[in-house]
Amino acid sequence: MATARETVVNRPAAKKPAAEPAPSVKSTMPTKTVFSGSIQYVQILNENGDADRAALPDLKDAEIVKLYEAMTLVRLFDQHAFLLQREGRMSTYAPSSGQEAIQVASALALKPTDWMVQAYRENGALAIRGIPLENVLLYWGGDEAGNFCELDKRTLPIAVPIATQLLHAVGVAHAMRIKGEKDAVIAFSGDGSTSEGDFNVALNWAGAFKLPVVFVVQNNQYAISLPRSQQTAAQSIAQKAFAFGIEGVQVDGNDLFASYKIASEALKKARRGEGATLIEAVTYRLSDHTTTDDASRYRTQEEVESWKKKDPILRLRKWLTAQKLWDDAKEAALAERNKAEIKAIIHRFESAPQPDIADMFRYTYEEMPPHLQEQLDAAKKAAGQ
Repeated sequence: MATARETVVNRPAAKKPAAEPAPSVKSTMPTKTVFSGSIQYVQILNENGDADRAALPDLKDAEIVKLYEAMTLVRLFDQHAFLLQREGRMSTYAPSSGQEAIQVASALALKPTDWMVQAYRENGALAIRGIPLENVLLYWGGDEAGNFCELDKRTLPIAVPIATQLLHAVGVAHAMRIKGEKDAVIAFSGDGSTSEGDFNVALNWAGAFKLPVVFVVQNNQYAISLPRSQQTAAQSIAQKAFAFGIEGVQVDGNDLFASYKIASEALKKARRGEGATLIEAVTYRLSDHTTTDDASRYRTQEEVESWKKKDPILRLRKWLTAQKLWDDAKEAALAERNKAEIKAIIHRFESAPQPDIADMFRYTYEEMPPHLQEQLDAAKKAAGQ
């Protein structure tokens, strides 16, 4: 049975003392503890589909089924987007398979008036937020229209530069504070973002000004090819929150229930004006970093297979089946609906109007500077326009 909360205890092995250790400052003068803390690991639904019933979040059966259906649609979308790239019908693509639970759960916890700030792998969150998935294909197909979002969706465009979107999130949160709005911002990033300066600046600003922002770090174990163990000496990413005076928590990111509960609590806290939270969602990237990557060069198939057993979709289906909310007939019907929806998404993507070449230059500055105007003129000339 899964436990609701467990303290992280994966401490590094102790080092042998030197033959003649240097005198410790602590041993020669009075000291007092100025800070101490621990990071809690939260899991409700384990990989066998067993849940801690007392810890289940306040979700209706229909909502849970809706989330399961969204996760399966996004997984199938991922597979077809990969094929589109391999067939030359789209450019580079960043898969999201394996990370669906934390994404759909966090997005469901948002209110329509909250803001969502994405990185470049948040397909599950976009689906729940109501952003057309063909926009993702348009973006990776090189069409600026893929960045368009209706203002009432309150979702920022895809951000590929690592961690820069966290500064955007803090800026939005600060603007909300100034305007007196009682809403929150959620910002997604990966474990690689925590090694960037922008990550530290964003968390410091959020802590210093007690801003209503929730940082969700999807720790999928790799920053492209660099494993988390080589990226930081910290026992957890969540503990980095302490340095900035905000709360940190580690959650099983493949557990839909725990992910929703923790995200919901953090967002409510932010809306109450009680400050920011850093959520480390422990998950796994089942596919390559992008379609230009070959993950087999830096991780073993045995490792991948071990994480497949923790698949967020598989474990949720086990729970739904045990609760008699799901069966093989419903799964077959869902598969057919998903196939039809994916076909429609790809059709809308490939039948979209050809983008205007000027779109690459129009939306950076209010007034186009001379050097960009020169590039635009050259591009038009090359295209025969």
